Amino acid sequence: MTKPVDGCVKPSKGPIIDETQTDLLSTQPVVKEKPKMTARVGKPAPDFELSAFQEGGFKNVRLSDFKGKWIVLCFYPGDFTFV
Repeated sequence: MTKPVDGCVKPSKGPIIDETQTDLLSTQPVVKEKPKMTARVGKPAPDFELSAFQEGGFKNVRLSDFKGKWIVLCFYPGDFTFV
């Protein structure tokens, strides 16, 4: 059997939201609303996971994997597609 080829269409988590704030003693039903990520000038960037082409192959990486390092993010949705 052949090994599946990893590609840029492998699903990633996207925004990673901290869900540590839960109130277990509340008697009212909890309505979870998905918070939106907001980038702010001068503040740490929100953590997210995406599919990246790195070291000759595609893999999912998190922004937090590079904490303390300089990185460049390219957001060109059509440039690296295999059409």
